[in-house]
Amino acid sequence: MTINVKFDYNILCRKVLCEQLDAMGLEYSLLGVGEIILNKTPDNAQMLVITENLSAYGIEIISNQQIALIQRIKDAITLVVNGDEEAQKYNVSTYLSEKLDYSYAYLSNLFSETTHTSIENFVILKKIDVAKTLIIENDLTLTEIAYKLNYSSVAHLSTQFKKTTGLTPSSFQKIIKKRKEKVGYRN
Repeated sequence: MTINVKFDYNILCRKVLCEQLDAMGLEYSLLGVGEIILNKTPDNAQMLVITENLSAYGIEIISNQQIALIQRIKDAITLVVNGDEEAQKYNVSTYLSEKLDYSYAYLSNLFSETTHTSIENFVILKKIDVAKTLIIENDLTLTEIAYKLNYSSVAHLSTQFKKTTGLTPSSFQKIIKKRKEKVGYRN
């Protein structure tokens, strides 16, 4: 028997972090996604335990500040694309600048130098990933998906989808529908 599940990575990660940090008796505050403030600086032995306990869940402590900033950029973009209402009030550049307290030019240059892609391209890739998920998991129309992802039109979504995946969203929908029929999938 196969059971299909859907879960929120952010909620899952926060829960694991809280459980692990509580079990270690640490006083902490979780800031946005991927940021923890420890009320007391751990010694080297405690830091090793924290690192080992979190790595068992695939959570890595980032010591390089530039790499940490890149991760914060990615996390903020994920919030924007996944429909965080506060984040969607702004365009991506303004949101990133205000949230991360750096100029967009600095963030953009750092991101491009480190990841070898632009912030804009990363946003497109994230949007297309979300669009694919929405097509697979929901019975939304392409118009609804385009609206949900802040595209100006279905044509704009379709163009970016085709450039990224090699398929039109309609073709992708048909493939998914056939796969679901083949395995008897039900929502």
